[in-house]
Amino acid sequence: MAAALHVEEAGLTARARRWLAGAAPAGVLAFWAGMMMAAQHYPSEYDWRYTTISSLVYPDRDPGGHWWASGGIFLCGLCGLWCTALLARKGDSASAADRAAGVRALALGSACMACSGLLPERLLPVPKGHEILALTAFLSLCVGIVQMTFRAVAARLRRVPGFPGSARVCAGAAASGVLSPILLAALVQAYLASARPELKWVSPSWRALGVPAYLSFAFWEWLTCAVLSASVVVLALAALATGRGVTAAPPDDRQG
Repeated sequence: MAAALHVEEAGLTARARRWLAGAAPAGVLAFWAGMMMAAQHYPSEYDWRYTTISSLVYPDRDPGGHWWASGGIFLCGLCGLWCTALLARKGDSASAADRAAGVRALALGSACMACSGLLPERLLPVPKGHEILALTAFLSLCVGIVQMTFRAVAARLRRVPGFPGSARVCAGAAASGVLSPILLAALVQAYLASARPELKWVSPSWRALGVPAYLSFAFWEWLTCAVLSASVVVLALAALATGRGVTAAPPDDRQG
């Protein structure tokens, strides 16, 4: 989906830019709508702070709503594939090779996302096939979104006359912000392993035990999804706002 965003260097037509900028938010909307509907059909109270996303996807955990979650995931992945296919059609800029790495990562993540939502577990030929697809999708989308965020922010800042600072440093800070929930989640898991080893895997029972939500893996999982979704939408709107007079970004400056 974030492939919709790096249009400034892709030489895309205004029509293609509008399609890309529309498909990315549509995919995000499909994902969240599917999750919300699945949560509504959850057998018991769904507390997102202490219940992981996977609880909405598997039939044995959410028999009445898992189709909503799977459908949202599938449509989100499909929109991502549409975006990457459109963006990959043009590659006439000097930085096309660098951009292509991000597009390929997004394409892989979108494809795995769509497959994980479409294919039942029994049709996958390997054990834990859904987990493998979901993990591959997550990692690939993270790589692609971070790369596109870095390039988009750097390209914008280089066009600001007299920008007081290094465009690459600021772009790196913006890209790091996308990954911050993942880093914090890892730190929390490390803390739990050393300080609270008696706690089993996160569940709503943690709430009754008085465990703070910020120690829950589910809390950080949902927060990561929100940050990635917001990044996609913001970059998509930025792509739409570039207008017809977009020119390629100037070559990398060595100092910023």
